[in-house]
Amino acid sequence: MNLDDLLKLGAQVFQKSNLSGKAGSNLDPRSIIAALTGLTGGKGFDIGSIINNFDTGGLGDIAKTWLGDGANRSISPNQVVDAMGQDKIADFASQLGLSPDEAAGGLSEAFPQMIDKGSAGGSLLDSLGGMDDVIGMAGKLFGRK
Repeated sequence: MNLDDLLKLGAQVFQKSNLSGKAGSNLDPRSIIAALTGLTGGKGFDIGSIINNFDTGGLGDIAKTWLGDGANRSISPNQVVDAMGQDKIADFASQLGLSPDEAAGGLSEAFPQMIDKGSAGGSLLDSLGGMDDVIGMAGKLFGRK
């Protein structure tokens, strides 16, 4: 799945999520896509960065299930905030005119599906050498070791 399709999927899941509230379901998909790209530095949707945030936040085991071809574990809106940080979620929410709770709720349903589809057809985790290599790759992209 290419990046454009992945972002469109994320916008659709976010809109359909009961957790993004009525306001979330009424958003323009282009607005959601723009806000999603802003979560990882405005350069598309960086799966490595998202996985790194979850791993650093102690949720790497959950994120790992999204990378493989098996069942995906779900996450709560609070776990999204813990992993991404309150500031990023507040910025995301502000861009969309939502409450931080609605933003985190929609993301809690969008992230697993986006990362799963972005790594479908063989495990992205395996092709990158496992969780440690995915985290290492994300760290190198952002100047961390």
